[in-house]
Amino acid sequence: MELRESLGLHVDVKTSEDGKSFILEQQPTTEFRYTELYIAKLSSTGDGIGVDKLEGGTSEIIVVPYSIPGDLVKVKIYKRLEHYSLADLEAVLSGGHDRDDSLVRCKYFTKCAGCQLQMLPYEEQLRHKREVIVRAYKNFCKVSDGVIPEIGDTIGSPLQYGYRTKLTPHFDVPRNGHLPTVTPIGFTQKGRSFVIDIEECPIGTPAINEAYKKERIRVRDNIYSYKRGATLLLRESLEMDETTNETKKSVCIDSKDTVTEYVDRYRFKYPAGDFFQCNSSVLPRVTEYVNSQLKLRLSNDEYKPLPAPKYLVDAYCGSGLFSITCNESVEEVIGVEISPKSVACATSNAQDNNITNAEFVLGDAAVIFGKIRTPPNETSMILDPPRKGCDNNFLNQLLDYLPRRIVYVSCNVHTQARDIGYILKDPRGLKYHVNSIRGFDFFPQTHHVESVAVLTLQD
Repeated sequence: MELRESLGLHVDVKTSEDGKSFILEQQPTTEFRYTELYIAKLSSTGDGIGVDKLEGGTSEIIVVPYSIPGDLVKVKIYKRLEHYSLADLEAVLSGGHDRDDSLVRCKYFTKCAGCQLQMLPYEEQLRHKREVIVRAYKNFCKVSDGVIPEIGDTIGSPLQYGYRTKLTPHFDVPRNGHLPTVTPIGFTQKGRSFVIDIEECPIGTPAINEAYKKERIRVRDNIYSYKRGATLLLRESLEMDETTNETKKSVCIDSKDTVTEYVDRYRFKYPAGDFFQCNSSVLPRVTEYVNSQLKLRLSNDEYKPLPAPKYLVDAYCGSGLFSITCNESVEEVIGVEISPKSVACATSNAQDNNITNAEFVLGDAAVIFGKIRTPPNETSMILDPPRKGCDNNFLNQLLDYLPRRIVYVSCNVHTQARDIGYILKDPRGLKYHVNSIRGFDFFPQTHHVESVAVLTLQD
């Protein structure tokens, strides 16, 4: 859809079931073709898009990684799909207005699939990510004009490098048993399925990179013990010295290890293999913003003032991040999870932080809110689903419950826009007003953007 909308061409695009990617029927080719073209648009995946004019008046849409609008590039087309082709960037013949290659800090940039935007000034990255949200709501929300407010500016990360507290490098073991002289340990190459050897990742924290060096040595020293490739886990953990109030950093390499993380004054512990945001520098900005949205008054009318909802239901509560950091904004918090392990983890974190107004309950997917007894008209609900978003079963239960306020936090703005559209178009959700939508940048130098949408049920 982005290709069609941005370049004025008719392309049939489908969304994958996880809502993460766009898929078209593939028509791969083994024939390479070299060409030069200008980049017209930057896609939501951080790839440049250009149109190559062919003989006979036809044209071909080319997707070019590591390029930005205004670039004149030389590319090698290596795969043709039904409506567009994939290419490798061979050279930037002349850079677009916003390109600044002096900003690039990784020698594997243009090879590693991890980062897409290192050549783009950070303010431009934030502007692009706002535009990604704008296009997502235009293409996937599908509601009447004026229903979706102007998208707010994307809130940036205090750290643009050295921020990732988790890395998962990979390595492969050849099936024929013939190992290379040096086994590549790192990340996949852009557009390919094989691993390229990368000894350091600039967006990883210093502690993570130091542990990564040791893990690379360990794997290579024991490479003959592996029957297949594997993914390594590196997760930073913090411990506070109660005497000096200084933090000590360590790195967990086992998914069952316990990680300690601090968000403002709150301490969280969770298994290293579980989900938790891996940019601790921006996380306080997100929790502070969510807190502020929960406190919004329902009405400032001097004759009929209505305070903010006094109860909070935290769906998809995980280890209790929002339940705990937002507990002071409400009288009572109920965190809901379908994972017993997560409920136990969140309960323990609440106890460790001396939170007395939070309870965590195990929900059944079929009746996720079956144990919720708070009055909907006095309840706010936080949604923080995985990338695939909320399924219709969950959304229908939400619409039956009708909380007074919804704060939807998403790591995939496309599925968020789809879900918000589902809520707003359902007869039960027609009275919801969208207060605001804005992005948060958890992953500078990459195409990823988180989005927070706030809805309030009107009288």
